[in-house]
Amino acid sequence: NGLDSLLSIVQMPAGVPVATTAINGAKNAALIAVSILALQDEELAARLDAFRAEQTATVLRAEL
Repeated sequence: NGLDSLLSIVQMPAGVPVATTAINGAKNAALIAVSILALQDEELAARLDAFRAEQTATVLRAEL
């Protein structure tokens, strides 16, 4: 079910950076990857900024 894999990486020693997401968290995994790639790609960075701005706007428009 993936839990054993998750538990094996959340306690990595210092110097071994990891980025973890939820089991079946492909969307967040993709966003982590895009965030890393955007460090060297201005167009991708701009598209990521626009995506995040739209996410923020969607949350702010939501009625509680």
